[in-house]
Amino acid sequence: MTTVAQHSQHKLTTFDLAYIGLFSTLMMVGANITSFAPFMVVGSLPITLQTFFAILAGLILGSRKGALACTVYMLIGLAGAPVFARFGGGFGQILSPTFGFILTFILVAFIAGLIIEKSATKKSYVIAALIATCINYFLGTNWMYFAYKLWASAPEGFTYKIAWLWMMPPLPKDMILAVFAGIFAYRVQKVLRIFPVK
Repeated sequence: MTTVAQHSQHKLTTFDLAYIGLFSTLMMVGANITSFAPFMVVGSLPITLQTFFAILAGLILGSRKGALACTVYMLIGLAGAPVFARFGGGFGQILSPTFGFILTFILVAFIAGLIIEKSATKKSYVIAALIATCINYFLGTNWMYFAYKLWASAPEGFTYKIAWLWMMPPLPKDMILAVFAGIFAYRVQKVLRIFPVK
């Protein structure tokens, strides 16, 4: 039987909704960084800051609310708002080879938050961010490869190796940002005290 205390823990407060909305908005801004820096495109893959903000959502809001923030972002885009990379939007984006990355943002935030909910040391924040980045790259790149092979028009000579070569230029940036996200989120948590940091 669910107690009143347990039930209240699952309810979203006004502050929760504000934070979820904030991180959904940050995801939108991070998705379209290429509109301000068009040189940040490798192959057909735009280099964005979405992974960084998805990780921060999980580390700061926790697994459930972090994943919810990324889900809200995805649903807004699928509903037609131009919030995906290159101001893309609409349900047809599901067929985009890079849509797998958008899906993994939800898992990235959830996993990062889950790790922190079990251990909230500075080291665990950085490790959680790095693990989440690896998940994003592995699942997103494999989705992209199979999308090009199964339903999208793959570039001539496209191979699994080329798919990963496309991911190499943004990888150092995302690894550095992951470490920064871990350290930054740890410091923020010491102020917000959502989790008992050590």
